[in-house]
Amino acid sequence: MSEDKWITAIAQRTGERLDVFVAEVASCTRSHAKTLIEDGNVTVNGLKASKSGLSVRIGDKVEIVNPAPKELNLMPQDIPVEIIWQDDDLAVVNKPQGMVVHPAPGSYDNTLVNALLFKLDSLSGINGVARPGIVHRLDKDTSGLLVVAKNDFAHTSLQKQIAEKSAKRFYYALLDGVVEKDNGEIRNFLARSTSDRKKYAVAKDGRLAITLYKVVKRYPAYSFVEYELKTGRTHQIRVHSRYIGHPVVGDKTYGGSDKFGLKGQLLHAYKLVLTHPRTGEEMTFTAPLPDYFQNVLDKLDGIEK
Repeated sequence: MSEDKWITAIAQRTGERLDVFVAEVASCTRSHAKTLIEDGNVTVNGLKASKSGLSVRIGDKVEIVNPAPKELNLMPQDIPVEIIWQDDDLAVVNKPQGMVVHPAPGSYDNTLVNALLFKLDSLSGINGVARPGIVHRLDKDTSGLLVVAKNDFAHTSLQKQIAEKSAKRFYYALLDGVVEKDNGEIRNFLARSTSDRKKYAVAKDGRLAITLYKVVKRYPAYSFVEYELKTGRTHQIRVHSRYIGHPVVGDKTYGGSDKFGLKGQLLHAYKLVLTHPRTGEEMTFTAPLPDYFQNVLDKLDGIEK
């Protein structure tokens, strides 16, 4: 394998399963992480790991090599999706609300991946046949910017930037209630909910999650907030919003209100800052609020159209 296909990460805590750790740093599913381990593509402190249930310890050096990708057999579909920018290495897309990022049980077509296969001439194969090109994800009902890798070289670089937090991701959200502090940090541990496996919750045995927030504007019953992700856990912003007592408007899963007839939460990934894998240039991309989100703000501002 060429060196650009290796991912190296140092464990920050003790007791976590190796497959969970690999899934997080490699931005892949846990089942794919298990396959990587069982196929001999993961080493811990230089020794090949064979058991996905192995516990990592603080300071362990975990190296992951991705095998050559299998032939893609997903169906390209001509689905509307906005390509913000692209070159031979990557593309930045503006995912609409309601679109699933990659195929999974129950959603094998009409996903972002199906659209990308139709619109782009190539996609990286690091994440296997179900997730070509996908470096990071957004929830189905979260809109906004995603970077997509067109080859494995770009994928490895972008994946590393996200893991090392040099890539920056910013979101806008409308929250229930009035957030008192102008800005702050939310820091705790998140894990799957023990009562509902489709949800996540704050838990002592979870993974560290850090979110920064800044209040952009306050309304009598709502707060328009900017979030910056310092880690990228599943449902992180949504869970953290609920944790501080201000769930995202429209997020019924985590207790958000909906007095506007919404189809999902008012959460939008509006800015992405990254370094180009090949040129080293810092690049900043932005996407305006979708109409349904802006319309709610206009109503709160008393703007008639």
